Amino acid sequence: MGKKLFVGNLPFSMIQSSLSNLFSEAGIVQSVTVITDPTGAPKGYAFIEMSTPEEAQKAIAQFNGKELKGQRLTVNEVRPQERPKKF
Repeated sequence: MGKKLFVGNLPFSMIQSSLSNLFSEAGIVQSVTVITDPTGAPKGYAFIEMSTPEEAQKAIAQFNGKELKGQRLTVNEVRPQERPKKF
């Protein structure tokens, strides 16, 4: 089972293929989704799914805090959203 990562503070010029190539240094990249606004302009973050939890941890160690085109990346695991408790 793969592990999904959040990648923040991306340069707006980053595209899916570039991110996939970069993160493939840490292991097998299953998917890359660059988040855009309704006009198609990038919002500066993406979600990347690595093939194993070990590869995800390697990607976090390798890329969190790394400078890319003048931006310092934030890379961490995606955690499930907690739903508000109903009273």
